[in-house]
Amino acid sequence: MQLTLYNLYQKMLTHMGATNWWPADSKQQIIIEAILIQNTTELNATRASQLIRAASNYDLQVLVNMPKENLEELVRPAGFMKNKSKAIQEVASWYLAHEENPTKIVQQYGSSLRKVLLSLHGVGPETADVLMAYIFDQPQFIADKYARTLFTQLGINDLTDYKSLALLLAELPQPFTFADAQEFHGLIDEFGKQYFHPVEDFQKSFLAGDQLILK
Repeated sequence: MQLTLYNLYQKMLTHMGATNWWPADSKQQIIIEAILIQNTTELNATRASQLIRAASNYDLQVLVNMPKENLEELVRPAGFMKNKSKAIQEVASWYLAHEENPTKIVQQYGSSLRKVLLSLHGVGPETADVLMAYIFDQPQFIADKYARTLFTQLGINDLTDYKSLALLLAELPQPFTFADAQEFHGLIDEFGKQYFHPVEDFQKSFLAGDQLILK
């Protein structure tokens, strides 16, 4: 069956049910976890996140004021502790300087917001897109490994890296809302966990034989 992007989202939502992703108590928690998850497993990122919760309750000012060596120890389970702890403090400082007000930040930066995020230490394209979708409530697509694998299985070729898919879907088309964007990312990642280990299991899925049409 040929599917538009929105058809794909609706089919996944119908078959899988809502994931309600990103599971967090605050946007501050999501900011921290978006950095922790880089180049590691969800389990390792969760371990580090729980340590940070215990030490700070995700209070960004507490984390900014924390000695870097202390924060590095909290980040350690997620790996790359020096780089990630520096990123957490820099992004937290930036967010605090903007009064932790995502609505005002969107109003201030408009279409240049993603570029501003990319200028912060430790924020690459995937993290920037996560922040766009989950902190700033934009209909942003997150072209992560699971998304690229899924789209490849659905007939989209030459998805060699993050940028290759992100360029095709700089922003999700209408009628996608920011809430749809958040849910779509969760669905894709849950699908990937179930059917891409190994990738041959895709043929057992409810999307086997479908073809994605990007317009």
